[in-house]
Amino acid sequence: MTTVLGTDPAGGRPVVPSRGDRRPLGLKEVTLTGGFWARRQETNAAETLAHCERWMEKLGWLANFDRVADGTTGPERPGWPFSDSEVYKLIEAMCWEHGRSGAPGLDESIRRLTARVGRAQDADGYLNTCFGHPGRPPRYRDLEDGHELYNTGHLLQAAVARLRTAGDGDLVDIARRAADHVCDVFATAGICGHPEIEAGLAEFGRALGESRYVEQARRFLDRRGHGTLRDIPLGRAYFQDDVPIREATTFRGHAVRALYLAAAAVDVAVELDDAPLLHAIERQWEHAVARRTYLTGGMGSRHQDEGFGEDWELPPDRAYCETCAGVASIMVSWRLHLATGDVRYADLMERTFYNIIATSPRSDGKAFFYANPLHQRAPGKPGDDATVSPRAEGGSRAAWFDVSCCPTNVARTLASWHTYLASAGERDLTLLQYAPSRVTTDLAGGRFAIEVATAYPDDGEVTIRVLSAPRDPVALRLRVPPWASGAVLDDGGERPVAPGLVTVDRVFTAGEALRLRLPLRPRFTWPGRRVDAVRGCVAVERGPLVLCAESLDLPGIRLDDVEVHPAGLTERDGRVLARARAVAGGERSWPYGSPGTSERGAAFELELVPYHRWAERGPTAMRVWLPVGETARGEGDRPE
Repeated sequence: MTTVLGTDPAGGRPVVPSRGDRRPLGLKEVTLTGGFWARRQETNAAETLAHCERWMEKLGWLANFDRVADGTTGPERPGWPFSDSEVYKLIEAMCWEHGRSGAPGLDESIRRLTARVGRAQDADGYLNTCFGHPGRPPRYRDLEDGHELYNTGHLLQAAVARLRTAGDGDLVDIARRAADHVCDVFATAGICGHPEIEAGLAEFGRALGESRYVEQARRFLDRRGHGTLRDIPLGRAYFQDDVPIREATTFRGHAVRALYLAAAAVDVAVELDDAPLLHAIERQWEHAVARRTYLTGGMGSRHQDEGFGEDWELPPDRAYCETCAGVASIMVSWRLHLATGDVRYADLMERTFYNIIATSPRSDGKAFFYANPLHQRAPGKPGDDATVSPRAEGGSRAAWFDVSCCPTNVARTLASWHTYLASAGERDLTLLQYAPSRVTTDLAGGRFAIEVATAYPDDGEVTIRVLSAPRDPVALRLRVPPWASGAVLDDGGERPVAPGLVTVDRVFTAGEALRLRLPLRPRFTWPGRRVDAVRGCVAVERGPLVLCAESLDLPGIRLDDVEVHPAGLTERDGRVLARARAVAGGERSWPYGSPGTSERGAAFELELVPYHRWAERGPTAMRVWLPVGETARGEGDRPE
């Protein structure tokens, strides 16, 4: 595959590996025509992008660039050292959205913001508003916490988006000078406390065909894990500087840092044909998914370091599950799928998309969850859309945060969401996610175009109509999710299909249709026996959606007093209902001892709603994992 400087002929792709099992599709090869994700893309374009810019202007994060350019910096500077990165992520989101929709106003916004950024760049390529200017600390004196290289990494990713969607030179030129500066200064030593420069350099190098940048990314990867950064109370694992990346067995430490580093490692492994490095990330992904990942796909169980805990440490009420970690998980899984073709990476992506990415933004696109717990004990207070939230946790989405990395990360992910819908091989097209869409791509035998009609995830029927096809046989491959036992494919005759990939390999004719039916019956999900925090509980899922109970639906009953019976699950009028009782055991002076007498109320139907919609109606207590009633235990309802 050859990378050509200028607009991506496929219409823009966030990740373009030079080798690997799969080829990603571009912004113009896939078009969403309606449904769950199209609505979110439209809200992102119409509301979220402007919302983010308004807040960054209001708080002075954008003006930081003006102060550097005007020489008016001083001891006081609004925002954290990494606030520059939010500007870059916003520009990146605007670039992907402009590439998707062609909205002329977005191009103007990109040029305006790029000009402000460019004026702040030093002659040697250094670009940062927090360090290296009058009244500010010197450059690169705090590699652990300064985030200078982290910021530059996001600048490079924004430039990749601009290059592949517009071919415009201004942002790309700024980024090239910044990348050259990094390569010159860090040729022999040094790493950043927050990985990101590695991913930025690797993809920017691929986009420009510049091997120097990819090689510098490799240097940064190989330097980490040798105790280069100073030790801190949280330990060097916080920075992934405790064990070399090729030797690590799992993701650990700060979750976003770990996952950004893993994404970069896959990029470098693919570009340099480094099989041992790729296998190392595959091994770490497998371990972390099996032992350190929440039912929602969320990663990161500890608030103290925003990090992974130990194996099986998955408390629902203290789950951190940062939205940015969900974005980073998507980045890793997508790269692993492209490198290996393994569909299980797309399985995790679907789980994370619907239960982390879709959960963070409020339906109007103007407030967000930073952390995504699976249990909210108290409803909390309504969010104030006019103020900055000083903390990541809470029962209401916040319009903006003191550390506001998540809104811009969601924005750039939603703007490019449809590029994750499918991948292609030399003579096959694989549908990985299901949404109303049109997909058109060139395979070895010619152009293959299909139209997908579905109400997924509300309904499990997916109709694929062929619009045009090569004369020679091609393969259409459909992902059957692991929960979809009993799926049926009708491609001229009905047949059962097992979870994994089902392939139809033949000559296709324009106008013909295939139908995949995925069973979307609600189902109980039990935790593994080693997940102590939810022992004795059960969760409910329907298709790719995790469901939850909200106290708003329980007038007069405390949510924590509710227990469910794992045999009474029904679906009626579009509502999922579980058989439940309220248990009143009275208050104790000491919360331990032999079982007390509990009074169980009459059975009632507990309504469960998609987790991604929780708190949309206002502050509420919430539970994903529901206690199983004492009388229901040991009755053979639980599968072994």
